[in-house]
Amino acid sequence: QVQLVESGGGLVQPGGSLRLSCVAAGSILSINTMGWYRQAPGKQRELVADITSGGSTDYGDSVKGRFTISRDNAKNTVYLQMNSLKPEDTAVFYCKARVRVRGSLVNNDYWGQGTQVTVSS
Repeated sequence: QVQLVESGGGLVQPGGSLRLSCVAAGSILSINTMGWYRQAPGKQRELVADITSGGSTDYGDSVKGRFTISRDNAKNTVYLQMNSLKPEDTAVFYCKARVRVRGSLVNNDYWGQGTQVTVSS
């Protein structure tokens, strides 16, 4: 019913920048919160940042001041601008959206397939 497609990952040197994008498509009535999570090898998935439909944001402590989340509600798209990247930012980044599909009375969470971000010299 809903697909999330991420793009923008890749290999970058320490101190560099990347911008991730995630587009939600399908039988969407509305989208509440959209966000980015990441999972490094051997670690649990953790919140990077999320943003409500009204624009309120929340960030994980390790990315505050370096990453910026934004969204375009008309395009059902969320972005993550990542600056001053560090090797410890290396992980698979996943997009999540809380969606109300057409004909439903409840919201459900949907996940993208993930995009690899590698920070290395």
